[in-house]
Amino acid sequence: MRIGHGYDVHRTEIGKKLIIGGVNIDSEFGLKAHSDGDVLIHALADAILGAAGLRDIGYYFPDTSDETLNMDSRIILRRSVELAAECGLTVEYADCTLVAQKPKMAPHIASMRLALSETMGVDVSRINVKATTEEKLGFTGSGEGIAAHAVCILKE
Repeated sequence: MRIGHGYDVHRTEIGKKLIIGGVNIDSEFGLKAHSDGDVLIHALADAILGAAGLRDIGYYFPDTSDETLNMDSRIILRRSVELAAECGLTVEYADCTLVAQKPKMAPHIASMRLALSETMGVDVSRINVKATTEEKLGFTGSGEGIAAHAVCILKE
């Protein structure tokens, strides 16, 4: 068994689409990023790559490349799972935490788990997603950004 941790954060921006966990969320703001800004998927992809002993998503999907501009982050996640598989590893379990003051994430968690499960090709029971606020403290608490943490267990 191998364990990996991933973290990502993006600044909020009025007028952009908000996509988290592969799910479109109705909001007055989205996340500023080179790709679609899906912080949950970026953290999870980094956790998978870390558990496999590989480099981070910035190495495989640089934010300086035209190929990754506005990229659907599910492509990043799918490729990260494939890279782990090339190392003889499969996703056993993933536990993710979103950190956002708004919008409320609870109504979207089931859809996120399903989207992640389908993208990764693993049973939905092996994916957990939680959400928390930071009680209006820091950049996430003030609404300046959204962050995500992910821990992933890979099995040989």
